[in-house]
Amino acid sequence: MDETPQEARKQKLREIIFGTDTPAGRYFDLSLIVCIVLSVALVFVDTIDSVHNRYGDWIRIAEWGFTGIFTLEYLLRLYCSAHPVQYARSFYGVVDLLSILPSYLALIFPGANFTLVIRVLRLFRIFRVLKLLRYLSEGNILLRAMMQSSRKVFLFFFSVSLIVMVLSAIMYVVEGPEHGFTSMPKSIYWTIVTITTVGYGDITPQTTLGQGIAALTMLIGYSIIAIPTGILTSEISQEMVRKKDLRRCSNCLKMGHEVSALYCDKCGNELETDL
Repeated sequence: MDETPQEARKQKLREIIFGTDTPAGRYFDLSLIVCIVLSVALVFVDTIDSVHNRYGDWIRIAEWGFTGIFTLEYLLRLYCSAHPVQYARSFYGVVDLLSILPSYLALIFPGANFTLVIRVLRLFRIFRVLKLLRYLSEGNILLRAMMQSSRKVFLFFFSVSLIVMVLSAIMYVVEGPEHGFTSMPKSIYWTIVTITTVGYGDITPQTTLGQGIAALTMLIGYSIIAIPTGILTSEISQEMVRKKDLRRCSNCLKMGHEVSALYCDKCGNELETDL
Protein backbone atom coordinates (compact mmCIF):
# COMPACT_ATOMS: atom_id res chain seq x y z
CA MET A 1 0.00 0.00 0.00
CA ASP A 2 1.32 3.41 -0.98
CA GLU A 3 1.82 5.78 1.91
CA THR A 4 -0.29 8.89 2.10
CA PRO A 5 1.23 12.38 1.69
CA GLN A 6 0.86 12.93 5.44
CA GLU A 7 2.74 9.72 6.24
CA ALA A 8 5.44 10.62 3.73
CA ARG A 9 5.76 14.06 5.34
CA LYS A 10 6.07 12.50 8.79
CA GLN A 11 8.70 10.08 7.56
CA LYS A 12 10.71 12.91 6.01
CA LEU A 13 10.53 14.96 9.21
CA ARG A 14 11.47 11.90 11.26
CA GLU A 15 14.59 11.38 9.15
CA ILE A 16 15.62 15.01 9.62
CA ILE A 17 14.76 15.47 13.31
CA PHE A 18 15.58 12.06 14.78
CA GLY A 19 18.21 10.89 12.30
CA THR A 20 21.76 11.98 11.55
CA ASP A 21 22.46 9.87 8.47
CA THR A 22 21.37 12.54 5.99
CA PRO A 23 22.86 15.97 5.25
CA ALA A 24 19.58 17.59 6.28
CA GLY A 25 19.63 15.72 9.60
CA ARG A 26 23.20 16.79 10.31
CA TYR A 27 22.43 20.42 9.47
CA PHE A 28 19.38 20.25 11.74
CA ASP A 29 21.42 18.88 14.63
CA LEU A 30 24.18 21.45 14.13
CA SER A 31 21.67 24.30 14.06
CA LEU A 32 19.98 22.95 17.16
CA ILE A 33 23.30 22.76 19.02
CA VAL A 34 24.04 26.41 18.17
CA CYS A 35 20.59 27.48 19.40
CA ILE A 36 20.95 25.48 22.63
CA VAL A 37 24.39 26.92 23.46
CA LEU A 38 23.34 30.50 22.63
CA SER A 39 20.11 30.26 24.64
CA VAL A 40 21.95 28.92 27.70
CA ALA A 41 24.60 31.61 27.31
CA LEU A 42 21.83 34.21 27.45
CA VAL A 43 20.67 32.81 30.79
CA PHE A 44 24.12 33.35 32.30
CA VAL A 45 24.78 36.72 30.67
CA ASP A 46 21.39 38.06 31.73
CA THR A 47 22.33 37.62 35.40
CA ILE A 48 24.99 40.37 35.06
CA ASP A 49 23.32 43.58 36.22
CA SER A 50 25.17 45.88 33.81
CA VAL A 51 24.35 43.67 30.84
CA HIS A 52 20.75 43.18 31.96
CA ASN A 53 20.18 46.91 32.42
CA ARG A 54 21.66 47.75 29.02
CA TYR A 55 20.59 44.85 26.83
CA GLY A 56 17.74 43.33 28.82
CA ASP A 57 15.11 44.04 26.18
CA TRP A 58 17.20 42.52 23.39
CA ILE A 59 18.00 39.48 25.50
CA ARG A 60 14.30 39.05 26.25
CA ILE A 61 13.45 39.21 22.55
CA ALA A 62 16.19 36.70 21.69
CA GLU A 63 15.02 34.41 24.47
CA TRP A 64 11.48 34.39 23.15
CA GLY A 65 12.88 33.68 19.70
CA PHE A 66 14.73 30.63 21.02
CA THR A 67 11.64 29.59 23.00
CA GLY A 68 9.60 29.73 19.80
CA ILE A 69 12.19 27.62 17.96
CA PHE A 70 12.30 24.99 20.70
CA THR A 71 8.51 24.97 20.98
CA LEU A 72 8.18 24.34 17.26
CA GLU A 73 10.81 21.62 17.46
CA TYR A 74 9.04 19.95 20.39
CA LEU A 75 5.71 19.97 18.56
CA LEU A 76 7.33 18.60 15.41
CA ARG A 77 8.92 15.79 17.42
CA LEU A 78 5.50 14.90 18.82
CA TYR A 79 3.99 15.10 15.35
CA CYS A 80 6.46 12.90 13.50
CA SER A 81 7.44 10.52 16.29
CA ALA A 82 6.38 6.92 15.80
CA HIS A 83 5.41 6.82 19.49
CA PRO A 84 4.53 10.37 20.62
CA VAL A 85 3.44 9.41 24.15
CA GLN A 86 6.58 7.38 24.70
CA TYR A 87 8.71 10.29 23.50
CA ALA A 88 6.86 12.79 25.73
CA ARG A 89 7.40 10.58 28.78
CA SER A 90 11.04 9.84 28.03
CA PHE A 91 13.89 11.61 29.82
CA TYR A 92 14.74 13.86 26.88
CA GLY A 93 11.08 14.49 26.16
CA VAL A 94 10.67 15.83 29.70
CA VAL A 95 13.85 17.91 29.31
CA ASP A 96 12.51 19.33 26.05
CA LEU A 97 9.28 20.33 27.77
CA LEU A 98 11.00 21.81 30.82
CA SER A 99 13.25 23.90 28.59
CA ILE A 100 10.29 25.82 27.16
CA LEU A 101 7.67 25.61 29.93
CA PRO A 102 9.18 28.24 32.31
CA SER A 103 8.92 30.98 29.70
CA TYR A 104 5.18 30.41 29.33
CA LEU A 105 4.66 30.01 33.08
CA ALA A 106 6.30 33.41 33.60
CA LEU A 107 3.53 34.99 31.52
CA ILE A 108 0.80 33.41 33.64
CA PHE A 109 2.55 33.67 37.00
CA PRO A 110 4.84 36.71 37.14
CA GLY A 111 6.35 35.43 40.36
CA ALA A 112 7.63 32.36 38.56
CA ASN A 113 10.49 34.20 36.86
CA PHE A 114 13.01 32.27 38.93
CA THR A 115 11.98 29.11 37.09
CA LEU A 116 13.70 30.46 33.99
CA VAL A 117 16.90 28.98 35.42
CA ILE A 118 15.47 25.60 34.37
CA ARG A 119 16.41 26.64 30.84
CA VAL A 120 19.93 25.49 31.66
CA LEU A 121 18.51 21.96 31.28
CA ARG A 122 18.72 22.59 27.55
CA LEU A 123 22.39 21.65 27.77
CA PHE A 124 21.32 18.05 28.40
CA ARG A 125 19.78 18.02 24.96
CA ILE A 126 23.22 18.24 23.36
CA PHE A 127 23.87 14.67 24.52
CA ARG A 128 20.90 13.47 22.53
CA VAL A 129 21.74 15.56 19.48
CA LEU A 130 25.33 14.33 19.38
CA LYS A 131 24.23 10.78 20.26
CA LEU A 132 27.06 10.74 22.82
CA LEU A 133 25.42 8.34 25.24
CA ARG A 134 25.48 5.59 22.64
CA TYR A 135 29.26 5.73 22.27
CA LEU A 136 30.38 6.52 25.81
CA SER A 137 31.21 2.96 26.80
CA GLU A 138 33.75 4.43 29.21
CA GLY A 139 30.85 6.07 31.01
CA ASN A 140 29.21 2.68 31.41
CA ILE A 141 32.43 1.31 32.87
CA LEU A 142 32.56 4.17 35.36
CA LEU A 143 28.92 3.67 36.30
CA ARG A 144 29.39 -0.06 36.89
CA ALA A 145 32.54 0.61 38.91
CA MET A 146 30.65 3.07 41.11
CA MET A 147 27.87 0.55 41.66
CA GLN A 148 30.34 -2.21 42.48
CA SER A 149 32.19 0.00 44.98
CA SER A 150 29.06 1.47 46.56
CA ARG A 151 29.13 -0.82 49.61
CA LYS A 152 32.81 -0.14 50.26
CA VAL A 153 32.34 3.59 49.84
CA PHE A 154 29.28 3.53 52.13
CA LEU A 155 31.27 1.72 54.82
CA PHE A 156 34.06 4.26 54.41
CA PHE A 157 31.73 7.25 54.80
CA PHE A 158 30.06 5.59 57.77
CA SER A 159 33.47 5.25 59.44
CA VAL A 160 34.29 8.86 58.61
CA SER A 161 30.95 9.94 60.08
CA LEU A 162 31.85 8.24 63.36
CA ILE A 163 35.21 10.02 63.40
CA VAL A 164 33.45 13.33 62.72
CA MET A 165 31.02 12.77 65.58
CA VAL A 166 33.79 11.94 68.05
CA LEU A 167 35.97 14.88 67.06
CA SER A 168 32.98 17.23 67.11
CA ALA A 169 32.05 16.19 70.65
CA ILE A 170 35.64 16.64 71.82
CA MET A 171 35.94 20.10 70.27
CA TYR A 172 32.59 21.14 71.71
CA VAL A 173 33.80 20.20 75.19
CA VAL A 174 37.31 21.64 74.81
CA GLU A 175 36.49 24.97 73.11
CA GLY A 176 32.93 25.67 74.17
CA PRO A 177 30.49 28.41 73.12
CA GLU A 178 32.90 31.22 74.02
CA HIS A 179 35.14 30.23 71.10
CA GLY A 180 32.41 29.80 68.52
CA PHE A 181 31.51 26.15 69.15
CA THR A 182 28.02 27.05 70.30
CA SER A 183 26.40 23.67 69.60
CA MET A 184 27.12 20.17 68.42
CA PRO A 185 25.88 20.88 64.87
CA LYS A 186 28.25 23.85 64.77
CA SER A 187 31.09 21.60 65.91
CA ILE A 188 30.16 19.03 63.28
CA TYR A 189 30.27 21.77 60.65
CA TRP A 190 33.77 22.81 61.79
CA THR A 191 34.98 19.19 61.81
CA ILE A 192 33.70 18.50 58.28
CA VAL A 193 35.23 21.73 56.98
CA THR A 194 38.55 20.87 58.61
CA ILE A 195 38.68 17.16 57.76
CA THR A 196 37.95 17.89 54.10
CA THR A 197 40.83 20.43 54.12
CA VAL A 198 38.49 23.24 53.01
CA GLY A 199 39.25 25.46 56.00
CA TYR A 200 36.89 28.44 55.76
CA GLY A 201 38.31 29.91 58.96
CA ASP A 202 34.99 31.28 60.24
CA ILE A 203 35.43 29.15 63.38
CA THR A 204 38.90 28.57 64.81
CA PRO A 205 40.04 26.87 68.03
CA GLN A 206 41.65 29.22 70.54
CA THR A 207 42.99 26.90 73.22
CA THR A 208 46.24 24.99 72.92
CA LEU A 209 44.48 21.64 73.29
CA GLY A 210 41.89 22.64 70.72
CA GLN A 211 44.58 23.63 68.23
CA GLY A 212 46.31 20.31 68.78
CA ILE A 213 43.05 18.46 68.07
CA ALA A 214 42.59 20.63 64.98
CA ALA A 215 46.06 19.65 63.73
CA LEU A 216 45.19 15.98 64.28
CA THR A 217 41.92 16.47 62.40
CA MET A 218 43.79 17.96 59.44
CA LEU A 219 46.19 15.02 59.34
CA ILE A 220 43.28 12.59 59.47
CA GLY A 221 41.68 14.47 56.58
CA TYR A 222 44.79 14.12 54.41
CA SER A 223 45.07 10.44 55.36
CA ILE A 224 41.53 9.45 54.41
CA ILE A 225 41.06 11.65 51.35
CA ALA A 226 42.70 9.09 49.04
CA ILE A 227 40.73 6.07 50.27
CA PRO A 228 37.54 6.49 48.15
CA THR A 229 39.72 7.33 45.14
CA GLY A 230 41.65 4.11 45.62
CA ILE A 231 38.45 2.08 45.98
CA LEU A 232 36.95 3.52 42.80
CA THR A 233 40.22 3.18 40.87
CA SER A 234 40.46 -0.48 41.83
CA GLU A 235 36.91 -1.17 40.64
CA ILE A 236 37.52 0.69 37.38
CA SER A 237 40.61 -1.44 36.75
CA GLN A 238 38.62 -4.61 37.36
CA GLU A 239 35.87 -3.42 35.02
CA MET A 240 38.46 -2.71 32.32
CA VAL A 241 39.78 -6.26 32.73
CA ARG A 242 36.25 -7.69 32.52
CA LYS A 243 35.65 -5.73 29.33
CA LYS A 244 38.71 -7.23 27.67
CA ASP A 245 38.47 -10.43 25.67
CA LEU A 246 40.38 -13.45 26.99
CA ARG A 247 41.19 -14.77 23.51
CA ARG A 248 44.93 -15.29 22.90
CA CYS A 249 46.50 -14.32 19.60
CA SER A 250 47.92 -17.45 17.94
CA ASN A 251 50.80 -15.43 16.47
CA CYS A 252 52.11 -13.19 19.26
CA LEU A 253 50.20 -14.78 22.17
CA LYS A 254 48.83 -11.41 23.32
CA MET A 255 45.66 -11.44 25.43
CA GLY A 256 43.30 -8.66 26.48
CA HIS A 257 41.74 -7.66 23.17
CA GLU A 258 38.49 -5.78 22.85
CA VAL A 259 35.47 -8.07 22.80
CA SER A 260 34.49 -6.92 19.31
CA ALA A 261 38.05 -7.12 17.93
CA LEU A 262 38.59 -9.27 14.83
CA TYR A 263 42.36 -8.77 14.58
CA CYS A 264 45.16 -8.55 17.13
CA ASP A 265 46.01 -4.93 17.94
CA LYS A 266 49.69 -5.85 18.32
CA CYS A 267 50.58 -7.94 15.27
CA GLY A 268 47.43 -7.71 13.15
CA ASN A 269 46.86 -11.46 13.08
CA GLU A 270 43.24 -12.58 12.71
CA LEU A 271 41.74 -13.68 16.01
CA GLU A 272 39.86 -16.92 16.39
CA THR A 273 36.12 -16.58 16.88
CA ASP A 274 34.06 -18.80 19.12
CA LEU A 275 31.57 -20.81 17.13
